[in-house]
Amino acid sequence: MTVHSEYAKLLDDAARHAHEVAQFDTDNALSLEAAYAIQAASIARRIERGERRVGVKMGFTSRAKMVQMGLSDVIWGRLTSAMQIEEGSSIAFSRYVHPRVEPEIAFVLKRDLPGDVTGPQALAAVEAIAPALEVIDSRYKDFKFTLPEVIADNASSSGFVIGAWHSPSTDFANLGLTLDIDGRTVQVGSTAALLGHPLRSLVAAARLSAQAGEPLKAGWLVMAGGATPAEWIKPGQYVSVQMEKLGSAGLSVGG
Repeated sequence: MTVHSEYAKLLDDAARHAHEVAQFDTDNALSLEAAYAIQAASIARRIERGERRVGVKMGFTSRAKMVQMGLSDVIWGRLTSAMQIEEGSSIAFSRYVHPRVEPEIAFVLKRDLPGDVTGPQALAAVEAIAPALEVIDSRYKDFKFTLPEVIADNASSSGFVIGAWHSPSTDFANLGLTLDIDGRTVQVGSTAALLGHPLRSLVAAARLSAQAGEPLKAGWLVMAGGATPAEWIKPGQYVSVQMEKLGSAGLSVGG
């Protein structure tokens, strides 16, 4: 077993069984290329168990976050069918290690979107847009990790819920939104926080997926990235995003 496959198994088992693992790159020596190779191998284990690839999630789409992490580009992760949560349904808190939630905007594609594309080309491939929530969950002990480690851990992506779909002709450049827990607003933001326009996140997703040999496909979802800081969640809560023009999406947190 290679080092990459060993780390992929470690992280896959941690996600499956909701347990912490120790950091394996505390000196930040792992290359980003190697980190993505571990991520790909970890997701391949899920596919072997019968899950399907359903899209891509984008991370660090805030300019401030990129600067904070010393990055010149966004990061990304892979979405599978088992990660989708039915809107309004309940998730089991016990399935996660350090669960948090963040509000996002989601795209679904009506045609393949390979390689380098312009904003208009990316928009022309969009079937619909929707408000969404992403459940993110780091599997590392004490919630401590390096950048390569978080990439290897599928960019912390663990689940997602999608609200009602709307026409992409809706202007979604700067939609106001709130993240609410039990009806109380805990974060306020805008879709403009996503690289200045969410479409730029989709363009980046097309580029990075193609570079990895996995170009975006018709029917795939693209989660454009957190529009506000993430919030910790606890059992018994109802968490929702309310987005201007697009409505809401939510989930309950069970035990």
